[in-house]
Amino acid sequence: MWPRRGRVGDGTGQRGSVGSLTRAARSGVRHPGTLDRVPRVVVDVVLKPEISDPQGQAVLGALGRLGHDGVRSVRQGKHFVLEVEGTPDRAELQQIAETLLANPVIEDVELHLPTD
Repeated sequence: MWPRRGRVGDGTGQRGSVGSLTRAARSGVRHPGTLDRVPRVVVDVVLKPEISDPQGQAVLGALGRLGHDGVRSVRQGKHFVLEVEGTPDRAELQQIAETLLANPVIEDVELHLPTD
């Protein structure tokens, strides 16, 4: 038999009930799709200029073949969006980026913190 789920507003606190959502909001728990404003930090990781970028060169060649001659250089990279609790700590985020998201030997990291 399937476990019983509460109905909206029945006060059982089971998944899907209004009561459980209200308690989650009061406890500070965030769920995907909620409207809570969460600071987002963007981390861009690109290869260092002295490192060859074959994927960027391939894209540049394709752009030329497609008639887009105005593009002079292409560098590929990675783009991460981190949602963080509270006020973002630049030093901690820099450490995360350099130790987990990038290889500091061949890649540069750029942090974009929220401005408001």
